[in-house]
Amino acid sequence: MVFSSAVFLFLFLPAVWILHTLIPAKYLRARNVLLGIASILFYAYGEPIYILLMLGSVLVNYIAARLIASAAGKGKSRAKKTLTVIAVAVNLGILGFFKYVPWFVSLVNAHTPLSLPVPGFTMPIGISFYTFQILSYVLDVAKGDSQAQKNYFNLLLYISFFPQLIAGPIVTYNAIRDQLTARTVTIEGTARGIRRFLFGLSKKLLVSNTAAVFADAAFASQSPSGALAWIGAVGYCIQIYFDFSGYSDMAVGLAELFGFRIGENFNYPYSAVSVRDFWKRWHISLTSWFRTYVYFPLGGNRKGDARTVLNRYIVFFLTGFWHGANFTYILWGLWHGTLMMFERVTNLSRLENKRAFRPLLRLYTLLCVAVGFVMFRAPDIASGFRYLGAMFLPHGGVSDLGALLTPYAVLVMLVGFVLSAPVLPKLRERAAVTGHAVGWDRFEYVLCAPLFALCVMTLASSSFNPFIYYIF
Repeated sequence: MVFSSAVFLFLFLPAVWILHTLIPAKYLRARNVLLGIASILFYAYGEPIYILLMLGSVLVNYIAARLIASAAGKGKSRAKKTLTVIAVAVNLGILGFFKYVPWFVSLVNAHTPLSLPVPGFTMPIGISFYTFQILSYVLDVAKGDSQAQKNYFNLLLYISFFPQLIAGPIVTYNAIRDQLTARTVTIEGTARGIRRFLFGLSKKLLVSNTAAVFADAAFASQSPSGALAWIGAVGYCIQIYFDFSGYSDMAVGLAELFGFRIGENFNYPYSAVSVRDFWKRWHISLTSWFRTYVYFPLGGNRKGDARTVLNRYIVFFLTGFWHGANFTYILWGLWHGTLMMFERVTNLSRLENKRAFRPLLRLYTLLCVAVGFVMFRAPDIASGFRYLGAMFLPHGGVSDLGALLTPYAVLVMLVGFVLSAPVLPKLRERAAVTGHAVGWDRFEYVLCAPLFALCVMTLASSSFNPFIYYIF
């Protein structure tokens, strides 16, 4: 089930919200049970078999965390370490089996005389996200940063909570632990949640899906002109940002409808003045996860320059590989790791606070990000380099743009380009300074009605188009 579907918008969400509201606030446990059941049904709607995998995974890690905490309490450090290693190995083993085994078998068949049967199973939706979430919980318990949850159903709700189950954000247990047992649903919070959800839905249906037309046409062409290649690259940058940030907005908004507060996942990454700055703003929860559970344990930048370079390349290799079983994702990750090393060696950060250099730095960052996303979007490395060749060694005119440049599509692309920058926050700040904060707030709420109407019309007239990050 996807957020941008009629089943979710007009059946599942209203039913769950109404039932949740009818349960008195003092019966928080009953509300949790409702949300837990709803989350299981939400996942089972699209993955009726793999729901057992998720439930089993939560149970295994519930037991593992209890055993780790018990060993730590008894001073059995070796037992604690062994249990932690086993838990991590089991989680990564499950993720690796479903996500990477078919790919590895295909590689073996392609490069050896062997002809192994390629597994025909599909990858469970959201397994990358909920596996990392479970791992963060177990590792925090092992480090002593968190207490083991004694109630299995509370842990299950933390992992399976439907707003962030399928595509994040990756929420740490400590960030939501207290909200499992004490939270408040207010009228103001509900209104903010609805507004945030509708803004996210509009990002997906009105902007991302329109930009996808440009990207799909360009990447489907065997020999795109320079103009089409550039428009396709820009289109994909807009598509993936509004797709994923739109999903994150919806997740944050939905969570607030039920009294939960989860962290932000994007902070206008296309306004970044360096690749380093970009990764502080893009997919913040994943960046934070790798920094906390991979980069720091490897030693971070505390063990000399050579080790720092190695650690960062390991992190970006894993970041790319996490996205999928394809060399294009790995190359995308290593591209960003190389750019981070370049900025470190050249000390580019010294220019970031100098106003005169900021436009140039933004242009440099956008170009680097766009080049990386070309490889990210390409089906294979050879196709990615051919596409980059069309961008930087252009040929042809603009005839292959065809019917793409309709007034509506161009307008949406321009809107996407403008809203990729922190325009709305600046307008909110200006309204607050001039004493018009309430008026601006009301304007945003009024804007929700026509946006929702446009979303419904778009949904009724378009084919199924899932979120990009569902495949990860």
